[in-house]
Amino acid sequence: MPGNYWTLIDTNAFLGVINIITRHSADAPGAKVSARAGAAAIGDVGLELGDASETGSLRLNAAYKQDAGFDGLHDGKRSTLVSLRTDRRISNHDEIMFRMAASNGSRELGYHDSIFNNNGERGSDTLNATLHLQWRHTPTPGEEWLLHYYRNQDRTHEEWAASAPAYGIGAVPLNRNRSSVRDNLELQHRLTLSDTLRAVWGMEARHDRVEAPFLYYGNANQSSDLARVFGQTEWWFRPDWSLNASAQAEKFDSDALHISPRLFANWKVTPQDTLRFGYAHAWRPPTLFERYGDVRAMYQGTLLAQPYLPNPDLQPAHIDSLEIGYLSQIKTWNTRLDARLFNERVNHYITRFSQPGFNAPLLSAILPSARYENLTTPITLRGLEYQIDSRPLPGTQLLLSHTLIDRSCNDASVTQLTAPYSASLSWLQDWGKKWSSTLTLLRMGPMAGGTGFVPAGSYVSRPYTTLDARIAHTAKFGGTPLEIALVGTNLGGRHQEIADRSEQFLHAGNPANRTSPMLWLTFAIHSK
Repeated sequence: MPGNYWTLIDTNAFLGVINIITRHSADAPGAKVSARAGAAAIGDVGLELGDASETGSLRLNAAYKQDAGFDGLHDGKRSTLVSLRTDRRISNHDEIMFRMAASNGSRELGYHDSIFNNNGERGSDTLNATLHLQWRHTPTPGEEWLLHYYRNQDRTHEEWAASAPAYGIGAVPLNRNRSSVRDNLELQHRLTLSDTLRAVWGMEARHDRVEAPFLYYGNANQSSDLARVFGQTEWWFRPDWSLNASAQAEKFDSDALHISPRLFANWKVTPQDTLRFGYAHAWRPPTLFERYGDVRAMYQGTLLAQPYLPNPDLQPAHIDSLEIGYLSQIKTWNTRLDARLFNERVNHYITRFSQPGFNAPLLSAILPSARYENLTTPITLRGLEYQIDSRPLPGTQLLLSHTLIDRSCNDASVTQLTAPYSASLSWLQDWGKKWSSTLTLLRMGPMAGGTGFVPAGSYVSRPYTTLDARIAHTAKFGGTPLEIALVGTNLGGRHQEIADRSEQFLHAGNPANRTSPMLWLTFAIHSK
């Protein structure tokens, strides 16, 4: 199972690019204490301590969070986190960063009425630890070397028991106990070759190890390796034209070498208007569980069910994406428009298929076996998305996002995993005298996202509209700013965002898991 990890640009991103930026330890020095309390047993406390000097900085974060989850669901959670980061300048050109973090938590999972209690109510306890080291070398203002290493360790304890009294079957032990370790080493070199040409290149190596006896029957220890090299250039070959070209070559275990090219052009038509055109190709290798997951429920030596079968021949999925974009700065209401038309074609998409010919387990007629396979037909996603950022009055900001997607695939259950539309409208207002507010209205189209598996069964969550709101005031507490905020989510009423399909199968057309409104009060005090 994959672990959490940090990187400048997540090259595992498939249907998008994830840019993860961590806070420098010198950001917001001083002390900050925060607390949150509200409905559903919400009770959070947080502490930040920071100190900075000319030679370095240090930041300590600690937090505890808990809530009882949504009404009528077994999904409460609690977590504790502690992290320490220090950045030290060791010369005029060199800086080192050290970060370590640890967290533990527990979550409530499952349903009281699942078939044979195969997804019964239970707790999942997790312990996570991360170590991250980085060296930054800047020999000239236009050049930078980055070398960083991180290790992430994760351990989860999750056990419960199934039973089938009607079949004379008593307690059947089930678990998702697992531990994983990821080691990652990456080198990046950024350089400015001229006033119009910049480049970055690098290489990365990663090793994953997983131990999960129940998830990988007969072969509890699994591992995988990934190696990649990459490069990117940005070239302004004319004052109004730029070209971004990049490529990545990666090798995942015994798979063939995969190349991922990307080419984008930007044309500044006017000082306020820019057009962009681009093509990208990307790969997504199967996870260890998708390839080698083998889950078996046993009772007194008899195989009752084998919900997951391994598929060592599973191939990576890959996507070809074409895009035309338009960016404009409009004087009316100080508005910024960013829109794009896209066409994405996914081949060898990885999804779970029933295996009707595999009838070895005793309960296969009720709990059939399945495995991950490559979809034999492509998936095509065509659409339009745009964002409007408008500031019609001082202190007022309006944000509108809207996406429309036409989904095409021979398998309806796959196309339904993507909502055909979504929209959000936010109003951010600074009222003066230290008062501010935010209102966000979200409309989401029908979507079959979620977990669980029912052969030949499908369920699509209904479209919903919901409202989130926040009002805040900053006052003085002993001369120190104190922010008090009242926050509410899901104020549009109960709705279902995603469905656990195996549980939903038991409830016909009635949503089996719905969100509920939540309201809480937050206090935050920050002293420098």
